[in-house]
Amino acid sequence: MGHHTLYDRLGKGPAITAVIDDFVARCAADSRINAKFARTDIARLKEKLVEQVSAATGGKVTYTGRSMSDTHRGMQVTAGEFDALVEDLVATLNQFNVPEKEQGSLLGILGPLRPDIVEVESPETGTPLPDTYENAAPVAAG
Repeated sequence: MGHHTLYDRLGKGPAITAVIDDFVARCAADSRINAKFARTDIARLKEKLVEQVSAATGGKVTYTGRSMSDTHRGMQVTAGEFDALVEDLVATLNQFNVPEKEQGSLLGILGPLRPDIVEVESPETGTPLPDTYENAAPVAAG
């Protein structure tokens, strides 16, 4: 019978949450890309990434965030910054001893999102977040 979804094989919610926490901390400390997170609500980012990864890997979770194109429109993310983010993700997955097959599957999900994320085909990194970039609207207090 074996394991079912990639979500199961990654260790489900708690493991994915731990991976995202480490990944976001790594991005925040990475001078190649952290300027892009200057105005990011980090708690919201983590929550949405956990949802997104869980949903994309077969967990019974609904992603409630904005589309990747809406989220990144106007951020002027470069190809070099996208690659740096992928490197940070791989470093996190290695730290959690995620097997190569599962890493490959996860990166296979990320790859097709590249056109929605990268706006500047340049190897440059460390570029600022444009002042014109619009963050997600704050979640209204219930």
